[in-house]
This record gives sequence, C-alpha cells and structure tokens, in this order.
Amino acid sequence: MKIEEQLQQRSGNQCELSGATNDLVMYEVQSIHKKGIDNTILVTQKCVDQIERREEPDGSFWENILPTSMWSEVPAVQVMSWRMLNRFRNESWAADALDMIYLEDDNLEWAKETGDHLSDVNAQLHKDSNGNILQNGDTVTLIKDLDVKGSSLNAKIGTAVRNIRLVHDNHEQIEGKVEGQMIVILTKYVKKQ
Repeated sequence: MKIEEQLQQRSGNQCELSGATNDLVMYEVQSIHKKGIDNTILVTQKCVDQIERREEPDGSFWENILPTSMWSEVPAVQVMSWRMLNRFRNESWAADALDMIYLEDDNLEWAKETGDHLSDVNAQLHKDSNGNILQNGDTVTLIKDLDVKGSSLNAKIGTAVRNIRLVHDNHEQIEGKVEGQMIVILTKYVKKQ
C-alpha cells in the first residue's frame, strides 16, 4: 500500500490538523531520524503554506485547529502541532495549549530538531516591493537600476534574477546572480514574477 493510501486510511481522508476534506496533500514533518509514513501527515495546502511561511501567519485559523490536533495519537501530528503552537506562543490560546500538551521525550526532541520553536509568528518574512512573500528559488525582476558596490556592474531595471536565495539573518536582503556575478539585492528593489 502506498504512503498516500495509508495516510488517507489513517486520517479518514481528512486533514490531520484541521479536519478539512478538500485540497489535501502529503507533508513531510522534518526529522533527522524518521522516514516514510512515520514523519508524513496529510494536510490541506493552506496548512502547508502557513507551515512553510509562504503566506502571512493566521492566528485565528490555527486557534481553532491546534488545541484539538495536539491530542492526536499520531506522533508527526503532535510534533507539527507543538511547532505551530510555539510560533503563536505569545497569544493566550497558544500559551494555554502549550501548558497542556504532552509529548514523549523522543517526540519532543524531534519537535525541537528544526529550531522552529525559537522563532515566533512575528519573525520577519522576505517580501518584495509589492508585499509578496519571497521563497528560495523564486524569480524576481529588478524595479530600479542598481549599481553593485565594489564592481563596475550596473544591474538594469527589468533584469530577471532567477533562483534567488534568502539571506537568513536579514529579511530585507536576497542573493542572486546578475550577469554571472552573485550579488546581494535589497528586497524593496525587486518584484516577484
């Protein structure tokens, strides 16, 4: 039996976090030690977009989901619930749920593996000049001529920069190649394609 069929059977063809029945996808809960169905859950695309920070965090969406999903018997669901609760830990509903949640020691260790619990919902996201969230691998277009410091290169308006990388410690910067040279670009000077 394929993993997707096993997940559908385990979940009753519902999102294992929200209980929704449409737009379901498999999601691998990051783990160093677990593979296959043990670290895979069936969730909606909206959940994935929130988990992966592809869209703005929505506390009202998670407030109705996590206090229920955290009691799942599936360790991967417990771990994902714990990670998301930690993102919203400054909100009273999430703090209350974190006080009640119980994870076995090995599952708690798994939940902490990514370090995601150390940042919260207020963590800054990389956004282009129009407010669109940027991800590693996106293609952006320059909206202004840019002089590259320490180089004679002048990046022209309209230049496409493919396969960008986010600068992790600065939400206002991305990296990308222009004319074969890797440069740092301020996000306010690009728009997502």
